[in-house]
Amino acid sequence: MRRAAISIPSNIAEGCGRGTNPQLNQFLNISQGSAFELETQIIISHELGFIKESDFNDFSKEITEIQNMIFGFQKTLS
Repeated sequence: MRRAAISIPSNIAEGCGRGTNPQLNQFLNISQGSAFELETQIIISHELGFIKESDFNDFSKEITEIQNMIFGFQKTLS
């Protein structure tokens, strides 16, 4: 989960440093993939009883917000 969480902003930063919109968009796609990976890991952790319901709800809300922000950023590139 840590690796997926760190991958999200790291790929955004790398994409921003590439200098072109197509390359940035590719790294945003990778970031989005990491966000969905993290969401899946959160769901599985909750189902296995490793995460409390209240924390699960908070984490789910935050990861959905991050996914929406990445999608919004991608829309500005087209």
